[in-house]
Amino acid sequence: MIPKTFNEVIDLGDGREISIETGKLAKQADGSVVVRMGDAMLLCTIVSNKEASPVDFLPLTVDYREKFAAAGRYPGGFFKREARPSTEEVLTMRLVDRCLRPLFPKDYHAETQVMIQLMSHDDNVMPDALAGLAASAAIQLSDIPFECPISEARVARINGEFVINPSYEALQEADIDIMVGASEDSVMMVEGEMKECSEEEMAEAIKFAHEAIKVQCQAQVRLAEKVGKKETRTYEGEREDEALQQKVYEASYSKCYDIAKQGSTKQERGEAFANVKEEVKALFSEEELEENGDLISKYFKIAHKEAVRDVVLKEGIRLDGRKTTDIRPIWCEVNYLPSTHGSAIFTRGETQALATVTLGTSREANVIDLPTLQGEETFYLHYNFPPFSTGEARPIRGTSRREIGHGNLAQRALKGMVPDDCPYTVRVVSEVLESNGSSSMATVCSGTMALMDAGIQLTKPVSGIAMGLITDGKDFAVLSDILGDEDHLGDMDFKVTGTEDGITACQMDIKIKGLSYEILVKALKQARDGRLHILEKLTDTIATPNENVKAHAPKIVYTEMPEDCIGAFIGPGGKNIQELQKTTETTIVINEADGKGIVEILGTNQEGIEKVLKAVEALTFKPEVGSVYEVKVIKLLDFGAVVEYMDAPGKETLLHVSELAWERTENVTDVVNMGDVLDVKYFGIDPRTKKEKVSRKALLPKPESYKERPKRDDKRSGGRDNRGRDNRNRDKNRD
Repeated sequence: MIPKTFNEVIDLGDGREISIETGKLAKQADGSVVVRMGDAMLLCTIVSNKEASPVDFLPLTVDYREKFAAAGRYPGGFFKREARPSTEEVLTMRLVDRCLRPLFPKDYHAETQVMIQLMSHDDNVMPDALAGLAASAAIQLSDIPFECPISEARVARINGEFVINPSYEALQEADIDIMVGASEDSVMMVEGEMKECSEEEMAEAIKFAHEAIKVQCQAQVRLAEKVGKKETRTYEGEREDEALQQKVYEASYSKCYDIAKQGSTKQERGEAFANVKEEVKALFSEEELEENGDLISKYFKIAHKEAVRDVVLKEGIRLDGRKTTDIRPIWCEVNYLPSTHGSAIFTRGETQALATVTLGTSREANVIDLPTLQGEETFYLHYNFPPFSTGEARPIRGTSRREIGHGNLAQRALKGMVPDDCPYTVRVVSEVLESNGSSSMATVCSGTMALMDAGIQLTKPVSGIAMGLITDGKDFAVLSDILGDEDHLGDMDFKVTGTEDGITACQMDIKIKGLSYEILVKALKQARDGRLHILEKLTDTIATPNENVKAHAPKIVYTEMPEDCIGAFIGPGGKNIQELQKTTETTIVINEADGKGIVEILGTNQEGIEKVLKAVEALTFKPEVGSVYEVKVIKLLDFGAVVEYMDAPGKETLLHVSELAWERTENVTDVVNMGDVLDVKYFGIDPRTKKEKVSRKALLPKPESYKERPKRDDKRSGGRDNRGRDNRNRDKNRD
């Protein structure tokens, strides 16, 4: 049976189209669509269980995978099967998840899985920009409860013009690259990087993306109407008890309000709020607690959240006693770790990050091998968030999606300030040692100082700040440098990084509908003031990058050699280069480019680096005809001496006995001995011997009594040259 398909087309206005199709594939899923742009095709499905899970949150999983077959490629390595997701795939999962999660009902707890797969790749299409559209379209075709359609779009500014969903090649010329997630009514998510753009330019880019997203949301509605909009499923929501809620509220709100305005530390607040919760629970019998314990905890959280928010809105006081625009106390230190190539500590309030820098060759570059992208990163940053940073003890299950996302944000914030001519591969690692909000921004700040401490000549230092928002629909307060609780209890988490001249990266998550551009612009301007304040603290600690790398850090030197010399330099099975690395205590990497061998020499010992340079010079040394060179006798033969050029150790040639002196030389040792250093003149290739010819006597004055030996007459013996002819058995043939 031929399936009936439904299709909706989105015109991007520049000749490109996005199509959304359903009805052909994966029909057992609750919702499935194929989103196509050019030759790129994404299959997205959503399935949600009918029964709720025994948890008090939405167990939503968003999975995004790029199939190697989509690009006609094989997975790398020995295991020819797609395995764990790449960093880039995880980042796309996070982009989609952050837009979808807030739009499910708060009391919907059914296990829900969104799966997005790249089935066909187009080099001119970046599929991650289509993932949010695909996910929302699949949900709209299902009966799963969801507030409204959303979509995501990449907007880039190329040559002063904004472009929606550009190709990867075009993106390389952009000075703004952001992903925006939004519904028709409001912006929900922003993430991207910029080349020091202004706050106004960023707001303009967000508005441009939002207009394109509105069109994509309308297309989803039309497609759902064509198919036939399913009636939203009924589900068992959370149990409610208004009388119980009122009792908990009356017993806890005022106490939480008083604690919130005291301006205490995280630990003090935590203990105080916990004591209030215990007092509330004490109002109930054991039987009531057993029956309604979960409800009591839930209602206490609601009262606690409302109290904290009200203190901010009504009194302008935050949990730690700050005003809305205040930044927590900051202290910094560089060169803390003696053995690293660069290190720095950044502490802001109860958040602390220790960053380290490691310098290496191109061999240490981060290799990217995806169906959609292949290449290398010579600057990358890793972010680690151990459980002790929040005073917890819990199992470590590998690198979390959050760690990957925060590390990527910090990397995007800093990479634009690393100069293009930096000779090193640079790895920054941030260890979060304490956390009470804005640990990713602490990573940016510590990373900046660590790079400067390592001697990386950053164009400009970068700082970062996390902004928050609390609003009741009428009044609002934008918070600078938010705490962990303010992130959890607030309505926005807006991270902004930049130099004194502009924004370099951002990440914004909004938890409410209808965020006005007025609030957005205010948050951006307030963030700028905070960034500049933090930046001043960084430059007070280390004003400019160190002129040189540390004494124990490796120095890197580049040189070149002809392409045809690479094999001889490496040697059979790498024997020569391995021995050279061992004896000089260096790392040598050779890359081929433009018909030349680019040699990278990395080492801490300058003497070892010089030896490698001399070895390269020796291999590429070519004496010029008529020039005089200093040589050293390294071997004596009956017919001459083997000499080594002093300018090119290892480069040898034969100084024939006849070229030692004008006088007849019976023994080579009559003129030279082992280890003697002398000058010779280079005559190029001898046409008779086809070998290089050098002469000592050519530099000596010719004796007046010297007579040139007559040249041999080759016409003797009838013009035949019998040299080398074997006549040993000539007599055997005579009669």
